[in-house]
Formats: sequence, structure tokens, C-alpha cells
Amino acid sequence: MTAEEFQRAGDVSRETFARLEIYAAVLRQWQDRINLVSRKTLDDVWRRHFLDSLQLTKWVAPGQRILDMGSGAGFPGLVVSIATGLPVVLAESDARKCAFLREVRRLTDAAADIAEGRVEGLDGRFDLTMARALAPLDRLLELAAPRLSPEGACLFLKGGRVVDELTDAAAIWNMNVEQHPSVSDPRGAVLRIRNLDRV
Repeated sequence: MTAEEFQRAGDVSRETFARLEIYAAVLRQWQDRINLVSRKTLDDVWRRHFLDSLQLTKWVAPGQRILDMGSGAGFPGLVVSIATGLPVVLAESDARKCAFLREVRRLTDAAADIAEGRVEGLDGRFDLTMARALAPLDRLLELAAPRLSPEGACLFLKGGRVVDELTDAAAIWNMNVEQHPSVSDPRGAVLRIRNLDRV
């Protein structure tokens, strides 16, 4: 997917697209120094990373307090922040990745807040907790549960093992799950999970 194809598929404004182009350029520059994303995905960065993250904005509402767990290179939380203008807390334990996130935030004027450290040490409750490529679903729910507000929801981007992960998680958690097809990966899914409670 080219940048122009992404702009059409993502239906983003010219201003948002320009900010995401800056993000993509900085990602390529920093990738040579630190491993931010899998090298084999750089040739398809607009589909594999930006469109994949952007699809979550469908479930984001103004005024929500949002957490991206294990943000890494900022996918999905930094993309969501740039696209919506909403503040997103990017929790990341790797100091070098946090430096990258701060640089992209500075250059794109994103409303994101970088929380350097492990998710387990983060205080506060969030209306929306999201993650991508961080951990299996049962572990994601373990991390998210103490940080969700009573009416909060989780948004998780998952790949081809989504059915197995849901089965494993259902042995530990009661939850309401919506499974939506991914717009960026025919094998993937977006999970929207609410009413989370341990079995």
C-alpha cells in the first residue's frame, strides 16, 4: 500500500496525512538505530502499521481517557492520537522507544502523553485500553482489568490466532466480546471487549 492509497483508504484529512508522513519518515530514520518494527514490514508500513492502527478510531469517542499498553513505536496509540486529536497515554518500558515517541510527538504536535515504565506501575483508570502485538489475550486482559473504568472497554488488534486466544481467555475471564474483521489483514481481527470480570 502506498502513502496515497493509505490516505484514500483511511479517509484522513490532508493535515492528518501530513503529520503521519512525518511519523513514517522518522520511523524509517530511527529504525536503523533501534528495532522499532519488524524490518520486513517497512516496505508496507502504511498498511501494516498505519492503517492497522487507524482502524481503531471507529470506536474512539471525544472525552475518553485512553491508554495504549506497550506502545512500542506508537502503534496503535500515537496514530489514534494524531488522527483524533485526543490525548492518549502511551505506556512503554523501553527508554529508547520512549525517546522515539517523544520525537514523533514533538514533530507532529500530537496530544499523546508518554508514560515510561511498565504498565503494571501505571496509576489511574481509563475508558479505553488498547494494545497491539504486546501479549496473548489472557495476559492483555490481566494488564487491562485493573486500569479500566467501570464502563471501560478494551480494543485489541489480533492476528491469525485470535480464535485460540479467545478460547484461552474465556477459561479465565467473563466478558462481552465483539469481533470485527481487520481492514488491514484478512487473517486479523479487532476485539472490542467490555464487562470484564474474572471467572
